[in-house]
Amino acid sequence: MLRVLVVDDQFLIRSGLTALLGAAPGIEVVAEAADGEEAVRLAAETRPDVVLMDIRMPGTDGITATERILAEADAAAGQARPKVLVLTTFDSDAYVFRALRVGASGFLLKDTPPDRLLAAIATVHAGEMLFSPGALQGIIAAYAGPVARDPHPGLAALNPREREVLGLVGAGLSNADIAGRLVLSAATVKTHVHRCMSKLGVSSRAQAVVLAHESGLVARLS
Repeated sequence: MLRVLVVDDQFLIRSGLTALLGAAPGIEVVAEAADGEEAVRLAAETRPDVVLMDIRMPGTDGITATERILAEADAAAGQARPKVLVLTTFDSDAYVFRALRVGASGFLLKDTPPDRLLAAIATVHAGEMLFSPGALQGIIAAYAGPVARDPHPGLAALNPREREVLGLVGAGLSNADIAGRLVLSAATVKTHVHRCMSKLGVSSRAQAVVLAHESGLVARLS
């Protein structure tokens, strides 16, 4: 059973999402939160697999709540990080970029049809990217700053192959595409990606894409 925490400051939206998910097979809504502060508390108490997170809320917003939820999961012994799926009114804004940067696994518009919402929850729970590489690259291009002068400290721990793989992840390639380009097995690429994310301390592939961009590692594809 996939456990979901629903977070939205609007009662009608929150209750509608809860009703939809509660009727879906294989999904259990473990809690509802009306703001970011409550979301952080309930995530620690209920340990959901996926958090549906409203991005704009008064007080503690969805970006801050996402960062705190992931950090507290890391600090708790034996607790897996939940996947955070951001809900937004706009498909391209700075809030979305900031949410991905702190570790959200993807984003959806609030008017997304129910079948796509359910599919998206399953997708992020499986650790896959929710959106097309083009959509993510567009957001990064619009809102990311210039390449950071101070490299991420975790980059020094990557070996040459891992840096190469990270650059291709940053370019939006899937594991299968990377495997074909580098003449590796898909399993080997998956291992490299996992090691990159572990060494860099990132929680989602989207976050790895952002970091690759900000570190100047994004591969130029021919």
